[in-house]
Amino acid sequence: MRDKKIFWIDNDRKYMRQGDWKRPVTDESFFLDKKLEWMERNGIGHEVLLTLSQLYCNGVERSLTKDILRFQNDFSAEVQSEYPEKFTTGFVVQPAYVDDALAEIERCVEKNNLQLLCLPTHFLDSGGQWVSVADKSVEPIFELINKYGLAVEIHPYDGPRMINLKNEYWRFHLVWMCAQTADAYHFFTLFDYPEKYPNMRTCFAHGNQYGQVNIGRRVQGYEGRPDLFKGAVHPNKSLRAKNMFYDTLVHDIYSLRLLVERQGAGQIVAGLDDPYPLGEMGTVPNCYPGKVIDEAVEFGILTKKEKERIWLDNVVDWIAGEEGEVFKKRLGI
Repeated sequence: MRDKKIFWIDNDRKYMRQGDWKRPVTDESFFLDKKLEWMERNGIGHEVLLTLSQLYCNGVERSLTKDILRFQNDFSAEVQSEYPEKFTTGFVVQPAYVDDALAEIERCVEKNNLQLLCLPTHFLDSGGQWVSVADKSVEPIFELINKYGLAVEIHPYDGPRMINLKNEYWRFHLVWMCAQTADAYHFFTLFDYPEKYPNMRTCFAHGNQYGQVNIGRRVQGYEGRPDLFKGAVHPNKSLRAKNMFYDTLVHDIYSLRLLVERQGAGQIVAGLDDPYPLGEMGTVPNCYPGKVIDEAVEFGILTKKEKERIWLDNVVDWIAGEEGEVFKKRLGI
């Protein structure tokens, strides 16, 4: 990984790197031993860990993509196997290579006992075109997900490669990642995937914050220009769908209130995004895990019972579905 400049961490643990890109390591909990200590300090008994976005392999040639994803997925499986009571880990595939993706899903589920698949909001196809993950070409992957009854996380990345803007003031994390998620949600719901794949339980990153705000505009467009939406279903059809979830990490109680009103408290899971600064990390002034959830209770947006469900039961519903009791047993709950 280091020799090919795919991904590595400096020996002094100050920076993570990929090619000419680097990002500071801002908290000790980037590393497993310190993460376990951080979880203990914050009263977090179990975490759902997603794959590293830097390794989505968009635009990487097929053979190298296969090696990178296998390395990453096996590492995730090892963490879950060694700490089953502490971590549920995700795995990733590259939708540009459908046959390889199907084989890797089968391997990760059958051999590694993983039950959470992480998908990028967009991927780079063989023709050099950016494509939403909610695309007809990806449907064989969704069919296999549905067969296995997997949980899915849809998460954005690669904004600087998609959008021709100068990368400054963290715009791609603070603005464009939210727009990427809203775009994937747009197609995911228009294609009626929640109903088409009922055993697939999908969570959209960062509360799908822009997607919640944008629903009225999408409805107006759908109803005002039906000629542009042939074969698509109404944007409102998927509201409060029981197999669609959204995390709480919107950093704003007003956004969280809209999320509750749009989708219902039962479809919301606690979002952490640790150890990154966009998580509610103690390294950010006045932050701690679950701050926005506590504020929502304080302002009457959530009840205490809904808060408890967001931290546990809703997460179990997303990850395990009808196998929730089995999942709880593994966690010792």
